[in-house]
Amino acid sequence: MQPLRFGRRKWLASALSLAGVGASGAWAQPRPIKLRLLLAGAEPTFHLLPLRIADRRGFFAAEGLDVELRDAGGPAKAHQALADGSADVVAGAFESTLTAQAKSGFLTAFVLLGRAPQVALGVSVRALPAYKSAADLKGRRIGVSSFGSASDMVARLALARDGVPAQQVGFVELGGYVAAVAALRSGQVDAISHMETAISMLEQKGELRIVADTRALKGTQELFGGPMPAACLYATAAYLQKNAQTAQALANAVVRALKWLQTAGPSDIIKVSPESYFLGDRGLYLASFNKVRETIALDGLIPEEGARTALRTVAALDPAFKLAEVNLARSFTNDFATLAKKRFGA
Repeated sequence: MQPLRFGRRKWLASALSLAGVGASGAWAQPRPIKLRLLLAGAEPTFHLLPLRIADRRGFFAAEGLDVELRDAGGPAKAHQALADGSADVVAGAFESTLTAQAKSGFLTAFVLLGRAPQVALGVSVRALPAYKSAADLKGRRIGVSSFGSASDMVARLALARDGVPAQQVGFVELGGYVAAVAALRSGQVDAISHMETAISMLEQKGELRIVADTRALKGTQELFGGPMPAACLYATAAYLQKNAQTAQALANAVVRALKWLQTAGPSDIIKVSPESYFLGDRGLYLASFNKVRETIALDGLIPEEGARTALRTVAALDPAFKLAEVNLARSFTNDFATLAKKRFGA
């Protein structure tokens, strides 16, 4: 199965235009191209760190882009923004491209940010001291960041793995990190499925026992049965066809940030991360980063095997989802990331 292909000649002409090369071959200072990029997931997640790096280290500007990063308020609002033209690109979960296609909307992922969901499911040591399997969660409450999110998906998949119907568990929508930690400590929930830094904070205090972990590639493979692409950049297929040069510039900046991350040390990470990411504890932030570091994409390429894993997962968790209505090849393209990888040696 081959992913979408974008014409090389059309892209090259657009790229030369972006670089400021006219028919005469003379170089000119181009005007920055404005790009509206919505964040479908809540910050501060490590999935979105490459975008902040590209911004803070000037990689967007180097590609001639003026990128506006803003919170979408959730996947549904992000997709609506793409549909009505008030946004150009979304940073969100890869599986969103599959569920959108099942609803007759074609979204195409073109740069991978995360190679795993970076979510862990943990049970309260106080509420479930003798926990043995997901069967012990029957009749209990599990806190997730939001319904339909990666945290929700991981919790439901962990239950299904042990043969526990999701209907036998109560799910509670908690929102961000502070609320998740408070909910577990107060007994509002008996378990949480969430992202860093909430998980490490509770784990370090001995308050949480991890029972499913996608903060590492091995745990992700065990839970999903294969590689699972997570956060990525996606847009409508029509936008990518019409704005190939802008999409390539964005891919260049992000892949460059991914390469920078491969060798960045603790002090480098601190310097490029917004103060709000630390939640008042830089040590905890760095410990959390190290937990998920290997799951951050290396070169922006989306593995076809991973796309198939995502498709199987969505179909398994949503009885209404129809596999026959999804063309997997239309859900992603590696054309842009491949050119960026060659350029920067990622």
